[in-house]
Amino acid sequence: MSPIQSIKANWRLLLLALFLTLSLVFLFYPGGIMADDSYVTENDSTTTSYHNLEFGLGLDGGTKISAPVVGLTVEDVELDTDDPNEVDQRAQEIQASVSEELGLETGDALVRTDPQNLLISVEIFTNEYTEAEFATALQNAGLDVTEDDVRQGVTAETRSDIETTIDLRINEAGLAGSRVSQAEMDGTFYIVTEAPGMTDDELRALLQDRGIVEIQMHYPDGEGGQQNETALVQADFGQIGTASYNTEQGYHYVPVSVNPGPAEEYQQRMVETGFTQNPHQCDYGNPEHEGSNYCLLTVVDGEVVDAHSLSPSLGANMESGEWASSGTFEMITPSQQDAQALSVNLRAGELRAPLDFERDQTYSISPALADQFKNYSLLIGILSVLTVSGVVYLRYGDRRVALPMIVTALSEVVILLGFAALLRMPLDLSHVAGFIAVVGTGVDDLIIIADEVLDEGDVNSRRVFESRFRKAFWIIGAAAATTIIAMSPLAVLSLGDLRGFAIITILGVLIGVLITRPAYGDILRRLLTDK
Repeated sequence: MSPIQSIKANWRLLLLALFLTLSLVFLFYPGGIMADDSYVTENDSTTTSYHNLEFGLGLDGGTKISAPVVGLTVEDVELDTDDPNEVDQRAQEIQASVSEELGLETGDALVRTDPQNLLISVEIFTNEYTEAEFATALQNAGLDVTEDDVRQGVTAETRSDIETTIDLRINEAGLAGSRVSQAEMDGTFYIVTEAPGMTDDELRALLQDRGIVEIQMHYPDGEGGQQNETALVQADFGQIGTASYNTEQGYHYVPVSVNPGPAEEYQQRMVETGFTQNPHQCDYGNPEHEGSNYCLLTVVDGEVVDAHSLSPSLGANMESGEWASSGTFEMITPSQQDAQALSVNLRAGELRAPLDFERDQTYSISPALADQFKNYSLLIGILSVLTVSGVVYLRYGDRRVALPMIVTALSEVVILLGFAALLRMPLDLSHVAGFIAVVGTGVDDLIIIADEVLDEGDVNSRRVFESRFRKAFWIIGAAAATTIIAMSPLAVLSLGDLRGFAIITILGVLIGVLITRPAYGDILRRLLTDK
């Protein structure tokens, strides 16, 4: 037989070998094929991992917090205009009117537009006002709404923005295996955040901050007092660096760059307000220097994180007009922790609306308990393999049939683990249940193949074998299609642990039908026939 003929005859076995090889690489290659900066080498102080699997709460410990979003919403309100070009202008006017009347802080009111249908949706992100007060503010802004039109919560777009921001935030914080999703309970939408390895207080602290970052200029008002002026907001920043430390001058900072347009405006205001002519003149909060301070304030969620003066070199670059071409500077913080939090907030963006922690549901698992779950899961897996191996051998008493069946079933598990490592899927107890179900259904299918092939006695002809195998494979294919259809709703809907179980089961069935079951048929053909 020529090499090409050999490949054609054994392509299923070659496909199985290829997937097994790739899966082992995904599982054990340092950092995985999709390695990133989070991988720790042996030279680092942190202990390295010998596999690329990530574990969820059930197997690694951690916290899950489900909390609704704070807010009031009115959706699909008709505007008093027939011109689509005026929709954005009216939206800005309404947002300013509502913010002023209710005394809302920056970012606590939002108007979303639908110019094509001349509709808007208005949201406020606070629980300090009733539906009636919100409706009154909208009426004063010229909208035809009533208290009955107002509902608790926010729009689907806002929830999606929050979900994305939290996901970015926990990824920037280096929390491997974390997951963010939405869930609806009794008509209320919850943002569900799972973070392995974190305590309740740590995760709550990460989610509580809105992350609204501003740079404010604090300078004399000309009448013996001080005034604050917002100079830069989050959208003005371009590249954001990581938390750093200046060893020469001993301060923590985050290097940033400002986009060209805002950089020009910022440079011009720094010159006009006198910052560039008064470097090193900042004693923020000292009454004795009231009316003479020139401070740059780093403000996060309305609180001043740090106040510092402008350096002479930066002031000279702004005076000459050179600074705006690069737009780089350092945002100074009092500590490394503040610098890290500032960097995360700038990279992830602000949380569109706060979460209501007065109505949250928290679920925590200690690392010690998670280790027990991990050990028990491994023990159950080993017992399952031994039990299945024993029953299969007793059923057939023929190593040519039983051993390939066991090896094929284990190959299915290895390939599934490889997929999990490649996709960075955080494995949990529901996934372990899925693996056990995959082993059970997989062995069932392999038994169907063996029984169908051997049902009418020994097989000596390849043609006879192929005929019997094809008949068995139709049965397996129909059963697989039924399983996939039954599990698909569970895999799509947000049903907690059931979703993980369904995803692993569907993946296992697909791998079995497309790779391992055909390969097992090739193994039996080579062992039982004369070709």
